[in-house]
Amino acid sequence: MNEEIERRKRLLEEEYGCFGDAQELFEYIISKNRRSEPLPAELKRDEFLVKGCVSSLWLIPTFKDGKCWFKSDADSMVTRGVAEIVCSMYSGLTPDEILSFDCSVLDELGISTQLSPNRRNGLSQLCARIASFARFEKTKGN
Repeated sequence: MNEEIERRKRLLEEEYGCFGDAQELFEYIISKNRRSEPLPAELKRDEFLVKGCVSSLWLIPTFKDGKCWFKSDADSMVTRGVAEIVCSMYSGLTPDEILSFDCSVLDELGISTQLSPNRRNGLSQLCARIASFARFEKTKGN
């Protein structure tokens, strides 16, 4: 596996793998993301909405210098926090790297397994949208 992907997995494990229970983990995720900047209102458009989420979740993908970048926002603090983790996990990777790095690391850390079924569906839709964007950029030959 790619060194950068392995490095990112280690960083995720260091930051999120040390919590004793799900409540502590989600309190940390929520408190960390309270400080993050929300998306500007003009970017909260239907074209960026991730379908299948309980709450409204927007994903803004961009492609620059051969790498994919992602920003997100949600009207739920839990969804916003988990989406921020996913976006930071994938931002700055090439399309090939994204397509070889699945969201299963979130299962290993107990993040996705502690979500409600509806929120897990939203997470899988978010990951699918990211993968779809990477596939699109890859087929463009970038």
